[in-house]
Amino acid sequence: MRGAARGLIMVLLALASAAATETWPFPWPESRIARYTARRATAPIVLDGRLDEADWKAAEKSPRFTDLVHGERAIHDTRAAVLWDDVNLYVGYWVEEPFVEGNLTERDSLIYTNNDVELFIAGKDAYYEFEINSLGTIYEVFFIWEQAYESAGYAALPEFARGKEGVRPFNGVGFKDHPRGPRIGYWNWDLPGLRTAVHVDGTVNNNADRDRGWTVELAIPWTGLTQLARPDGRSLPPKDGDVWRIDFTRFNQYKEAPPSQDPGGWAWSPHGAWDSHIPEVFPYIRFSTKTVGDPPPPSSR
Repeated sequence: MRGAARGLIMVLLALASAAATETWPFPWPESRIARYTARRATAPIVLDGRLDEADWKAAEKSPRFTDLVHGERAIHDTRAAVLWDDVNLYVGYWVEEPFVEGNLTERDSLIYTNNDVELFIAGKDAYYEFEINSLGTIYEVFFIWEQAYESAGYAALPEFARGKEGVRPFNGVGFKDHPRGPRIGYWNWDLPGLRTAVHVDGTVNNNADRDRGWTVELAIPWTGLTQLARPDGRSLPPKDGDVWRIDFTRFNQYKEAPPSQDPGGWAWSPHGAWDSHIPEVFPYIRFSTKTVGDPPPPSSR
């Protein structure tokens, strides 16, 4: 009897595991998605790309980025951090790069064909993609889920008319079977009020010396995210405890030597597939009204 009961338990556990897998259709385990608390800045951030202000020094940095597909350690260090105030969302990247390179200088060039860092911000029915290289050249796209185009109200807005130049369908990169289906991509869209800065600790395109890397500083006005917040009416700026899904990645034109499985893309939180366009695996960013650097509350015993 004991053996039969043990066997039944094993079968039930296997069935439960299979059911859990079936109910989570995305390529990275839900339990392993990164979580982070963004604190308020003590004063407006002055954008110069250096990330040397007291608030950035006090901000909690992400863990070292790992490879996008497998979650393995990346050859160079990359980290990010988030701050905010009533006006802006601030994002900083620290990028270790022994030979800083870049050749794209025209806005909305295919920045992912240079070494770059990227930011994706997800709303309920749309998401925003941002890329920047070491020269400070940027690339932006706004994506709307096809299934929500009418119901979320985007179809009624002239800026999201489908017949404009730079608007075309999009169905992901390496994860083609997203449960929500295809998106509409707006390569003609720019985030209002966006400010960016890059600082290079070294020399760009000069491999005669060795560089330390580069840093990126972004100020994204909450008013510029109005169209992301539209479908669910989320607060801009966030309220204490609000959670957004935001993704932080780095893409390189080189890969670590075998036997590494380095795909050339690294992330704060892996995706399990060669595809940045899976908002369900983006890190959970919780916004706190506590100021950066504030000590944690005393434990009660």
